[in-house]
Amino acid sequence: MFLKIFKKLKSILTRKTIAETSKSKKVNKTTKSKKTQRSSKVSKSKKQEAKLICESFAKLPGIGVKSAKAFYDAGFKSTKDIISAKDEELLAVPGVGINLVKKLRQQKPS
Repeated sequence: MFLKIFKKLKSILTRKTIAETSKSKKVNKTTKSKKTQRSSKVSKSKKQEAKLICESFAKLPGIGVKSAKAFYDAGFKSTKDIISAKDEELLAVPGVGINLVKKLRQQKPS
């Protein structure tokens, strides 16, 4: 008899705690989704900006898509930055060799 009462009491108590925890989880999920929406908008604009910059780099002679991304990752933000950079800075970028540096030196900064 005591065992039945104990089980019933235990089931009632666990229902309340489960219901309370599920409510708190729902609240946390809604706040997280708003934060992720904001960050996704920011990351999309940054990705678009990076894509545009890399496309402008690819217009330079001897620079393809991979080299353009390497220049962007190295911190170059415009074609003027690349053209006016020192030879040592350019050679520090992965995938850039002396021949590419020579081609870039023939370009006039505009």
